Amino acid sequence: MLNIYNTLSRSKQEFKPMQPGKVSIYVCGITVYDYCHLGHARMLLVFDMVTRYLRACDYDVTYVRNITDIDDKIINRARENNETITALTDRFIAAMNQDADALGIIRPDIEPRATGFIAQIIAMISKLISNGYAYVGANGDVFYDVSQFEGYGKLSGKNIEDLRAGERVEIQEAKNDPLDFVLWKSAKPDEPGWESPWGAGRPGWHIECSAMSVDTLGETFDIHGGGQDLQFPHHENEIAQTCGATGKPFVNLWMHNGFIRVDDEKMSKSLGNFFTIRDVLKAYQPEVIRFFILSSHYRSPLNYSDANLKEARTALARLYTAIRDITDDTATHDQAFIAKFHEVMEDDFNTREAVTLLHEIAHEINKAGDNQSERARTLAATLRYLGGILGLLQDKPENFLQSGKTGSGVTNDQIQQLIDERAMAKSQKNFSLADQLRDQLVGQGIILEDTSKGTIWRRS
Repeated sequence: MLNIYNTLSRSKQEFKPMQPGKVSIYVCGITVYDYCHLGHARMLLVFDMVTRYLRACDYDVTYVRNITDIDDKIINRARENNETITALTDRFIAAMNQDADALGIIRPDIEPRATGFIAQIIAMISKLISNGYAYVGANGDVFYDVSQFEGYGKLSGKNIEDLRAGERVEIQEAKNDPLDFVLWKSAKPDEPGWESPWGAGRPGWHIECSAMSVDTLGETFDIHGGGQDLQFPHHENEIAQTCGATGKPFVNLWMHNGFIRVDDEKMSKSLGNFFTIRDVLKAYQPEVIRFFILSSHYRSPLNYSDANLKEARTALARLYTAIRDITDDTATHDQAFIAKFHEVMEDDFNTREAVTLLHEIAHEINKAGDNQSERARTLAATLRYLGGILGLLQDKPENFLQSGKTGSGVTNDQIQQLIDERAMAKSQKNFSLADQLRDQLVGQGIILEDTSKGTIWRRS
C-alpha cells in the first residue's frame, strides 16, 4: 500500500489513482533563460524517481513536465543578449535536456511549452471572467479576483487577511486588491504578444500551468508536483484558477520536494554559492549527484558541499565494489530484500531508507565470501535490480571505480604511473619507496589491492 505525503492535507495518505493501474502526474518544469542549477536537479531527480518507482510497480504512468518559454526574465535576458526569444529558449531547452540526460533522467511523456498553448490559456481566462473570478484592469491587464475564491491559501497554510495586511508591494491602481494576480499582461510596444479579446499580450506565469495541465491530463488528475518554493503563490494560484474555470477538484495529491542549501546557507547568486548542474558534473560523476540527492528524503532540506559529494561517491563506490567481480548471470533475486525495499519506498518514497537497504545487501555480499557462490550472485543481482529502480548502478563497476571525477584532480594516468613506480620499487626490494608511493596514493583517496593478477585500484 503506497502512502504519499499530501501537502494540501499535511499528512500521508493512501494513494488511490483515479483509474486503477494508471497514474497522471504534472510537474512544474523549468523557465528556460539560463542553465539549470542544483535546485532544478533535485526537482528533476525526485520526480524521475517517483515515475520510475510507480512504473516498477506496474502502473501505467503519464508524466507531464512543462517548459515556461515566455516570461519577463526570458524577455529581459534575450534583450541583454541581443538575440531572439526563440533562439534563447531553444538553446537553454537543449542545455536542460543535456543536463537531464547526463543525470539519467527519463524524458517526460509530454513536455508542453507555454507558447504552444496560447489558445487554451485565452479560453481559460475567458471562462474565469464569465464565471466571475477575473476582471480586466484599468491598464488592460486581466487579473484574478482572489476574494472570489473560497479557500485561497489552504495549500500553503496562509491566511488571506494576513497576506493582505503584510503585502509590501505597492498597490497597483489597476487591481482591485493587492493579492489579485495577473492572468494576461498587455504587451508593451517592444515586447512579444499574441492577439486576445483583451488586446495583444502574453499569459501570466500561473495561468500557463493550469491550462497545460488540464489540456494534457484533464480537469482533475492524480499528482501535481514541484519544488517547495512553488507552494505559494504559484500552486496556490493554480488551484484558484483551475477550480474557478472548471468548477471541479483540481488535483488529488500535491507533492513538493525540499530546498537545497550550500554549506548550510541558502543557494543564491548574490551569495556566490550558486552552482549549475554542469558545474558539478565537471568534478563528479552523474550517478554521484543522483546518489547524493536520493540519499535524503525528498521532502527534507539537502545541504550541498564538496565534503558531502565526496562522501556520496565513497558510499556509492562501496556498492560498486561489492558487485565488481561477481558474474551477472542469474535471474534470481532475494525476495526478502525485495519486500523490504518496497516497504520503505511505499512509505512516501523513502529513498533514504532504500539507499540504506542497498548497503545492507552489499554487506551481505561481502559476508558471502565466495564471489561466485549462488548466494553472492543472487544478492548481487538483487542489488543491481533495486539500484536500477532508483537509476543507480547503471555503469560498469570498473568504469565507475576508476573514474577521475572525484573532485581530487588526480587522473587515471597519474595513478597508474605511481602504481607502476611502486611495482618497480618492490621488484628492486626498495620497500621504503614502495610504502611511500602507496601512502601517496592513499592520501589522494586511492585504495590499492594487491592480487595474484597484479595491483588493482579504486577511488575511495
